[in-house]
Amino acid sequence: MGEAPADLEVTDLVEGEGTEATSGSTVSVHYVGVAHSTGEEFDASYNRGTPLQFRLGIGQVISGWDTGVQGMKVGGRRRLVIPPHLGYGDRGAGGVIKPGETLIFVVDLLEVR
Repeated sequence: MGEAPADLEVTDLVEGEGTEATSGSTVSVHYVGVAHSTGEEFDASYNRGTPLQFRLGIGQVISGWDTGVQGMKVGGRRRLVIPPHLGYGDRGAGGVIKPGETLIFVVDLLEVR
């Protein structure tokens, strides 16, 4: 996969045309998460059949998400490459994300409220 980036990388894969996600709005997303070092999937809301809902910009999710989802529009798909300092850092998460891991998420924005 090459060198892990030092900062957040945001790539629009599909430009949405619906409501824009802004700080303070509640968003509903589907996503898949992959570890940069192994390329292995560690989580996917699709597998559960239930989107993730959270309020944007207030720290309910890792900061790479708070920053990376802002500006998306409903119907959009975005790839976020999140370095450890904007993810789970040196503590990792739940035994599935190792300490210091760079994370890759593909996020589909379903709804903004």
